[in-house]
Amino acid sequence: MMNFIWAGIMLLSILLGILTGRSAEVSSAVFEGAKNAIELCLTLLASMCLWSGLMRIAEKAGITRVMGRIFRPFLRLLFPGLEPSSKAGSAISMNVAANVLGLGNAATPLGIKAMKELHKFSSDPAAATNNMIMFVVINTASVQILPTTIAAMRAQYGAASPMDIMPAVLLASAVSLAAGIIAVRILSLRRKRP
Repeated sequence: MMNFIWAGIMLLSILLGILTGRSAEVSSAVFEGAKNAIELCLTLLASMCLWSGLMRIAEKAGITRVMGRIFRPFLRLLFPGLEPSSKAGSAISMNVAANVLGLGNAATPLGIKAMKELHKFSSDPAAATNNMIMFVVINTASVQILPTTIAAMRAQYGAASPMDIMPAVLLASAVSLAAGIIAVRILSLRRKRP
């Protein structure tokens, strides 16, 4: 559906540009937009490679395991009935550690693994358990100490200090995470699945 909406917007824009006699400006905007998109992709790709490499080094050095152990007591509170040392608990801990470090793309495989492990506890394969829902909320609204993707974009567009947004990012992500956890807890009271 979204493909049709975007295609419609583009066709309407081109048609209106031609009808108003601004076809040269439309043509120029198309090429400028393509150039900007490629530059953004290359910047994000370079940032992703750098931080994913650092995450791999941290993983090999055992740093992410240590961070995972740090998060286990909190995860025990958030995921009742789930043993933190289980495969699901370990994957969740590692995923949270990667997200806290701002390495969302490096956290994706761990998130998929965690969700598969959590799915094994589901009595109904078509329905999400409360723990699965909590994991999605935590994964989506995670607190980031290092907002690497946003910092990379800010650096590309000439920010003098790309990481100066850290206090705002920490506050916004902490508030959204708290709101999400509270919402899941309230709504899970109405459900019978763990």
